[in-house]
Amino acid sequence: MSRAALLVLADGRFPAGGHAHSGGAEAAVRAGRITGAAELEDFCRGRLRTAGLVAASLAAAAALGCEPAGLDAAADARTPSPALRLAARKLGRQLVRAARVTWPSPELDVLARDFPKGAHQPVVLGLTARAAGLGPQDAAYCAAYESVSGPATAAVRLLGLDPFEAAGVLARLAPEVDQVAGRAVAAARDAAVEGVDALPAASAPLLEVCAEAHAAWSVRLFAT
Repeated sequence: MSRAALLVLADGRFPAGGHAHSGGAEAAVRAGRITGAAELEDFCRGRLRTAGLVAASLAAAAALGCEPAGLDAAADARTPSPALRLAARKLGRQLVRAARVTWPSPELDVLARDFPKGAHQPVVLGLTARAAGLGPQDAAYCAAYESVSGPATAAVRLLGLDPFEAAGVLARLAPEVDQVAGRAVAAARDAAVEGVDALPAASAPLLEVCAEAHAAWSVRLFAT
C-alpha cells in the first residue's frame, strides 16, 4: 500500500472533474445561507455527516470488493435528485478515465464497459482506490474529505473568501472527517456480509431540492 497514492487520488489537481462542482455551495451562497467562514463550516459539517457519510461508505464498500452494480443501485436509491444522480455519473465517468490511465486495472476496464454513461463517483472512487493499492479506510477518507473540500474551495471563488479562512474550516473539521471515515468503513464491512442495505442512507433534503433549482439556472459558475 502506498500512502503517496492516496495523496495523488485526494489531490484537487487530479483530473477527475471535481473542480467544476461546488457540492451545493453555489446555491447556498445565492440563498444567503453561506456568507462567510462560519456559515461555510456549518454547511460543510452538515454535508459531511449526510452526503459525505453515504459517499464514504459506498467508496469503502467498493474498495472492499462489494459488487459494483449493487453499490451503484444503492447510490441511486440514496440520491433522490435527478440532477445529482446525473452529476455523480458524469464525475464517475471522468474519474474512471483518469484512473485507467493512472492505475490500469481489469476491474476499472470492466466498470467502464458495464457503465458507459458512468457509475456513481463514490463507487468508481472505491475501485480506483483498489487499483492504486489502497484500502477501504483510504477510500472512505478520500470521499469524506472531498465532501467538504469541494464546497470550501468553491466558497473562495464564490465569495472572495480568504483562502486561509477556507483552509481553517477544513482543519477544524478534520476530527469529524476522522469520525465519518470510521463509521463508513464499519458500515462497509457490514455491507460486505449483510448486503448494501446495511450502508447508511443519511439524507440532506435541502441539498437535493437546491440541486434541482441550481440545475435550472441559465447562468452558473459550477455544474452543481
